[in-house]
Amino acid sequence: MASSSILPDAQLDVLARHAEAAAHHAYAPYSRFFVGAAILLDSGEIVTGCNVENASYRLTTCAEQTAIASAIAKFGPEIRIRAVVVHNLNQSTCQPCGACRQTIAEFAPPTAIIVYPSPGGVTTCTLAELLPSSFSLDA
Repeated sequence: MASSSILPDAQLDVLARHAEAAAHHAYAPYSRFFVGAAILLDSGEIVTGCNVENASYRLTTCAEQTAIASAIAKFGPEIRIRAVVVHNLNQSTCQPCGACRQTIAEFAPPTAIIVYPSPGGVTTCTLAELLPSSFSLDA
């Protein structure tokens, strides 16, 4: 795992293991693209999610959004995300999609760390780098 200025490598490795474990629970009978996400909350809690596909493709839920919904269900709407790690079992690039980026932005500061598979290993960036112009009602 690549080093970040906010999280030590050991903590990112733990998140990566959680994300991979979640990917094994994904429901992806159509795309066969199994994705897991682990989010680290400011409280130190780690919450995971996986993608859940639907025959009506628009109703599919991404791993990142599933993890965030689980965190809110467990801890309430005041959660704050420090980091998101995405893992897929297909060993291919798997950035959060645009909808996931915006959902993460709703609960994370621009400095939140985002880690996802990319050619040659993993990419580590901040939310601000991944989504430089997020939508906000606080403008």
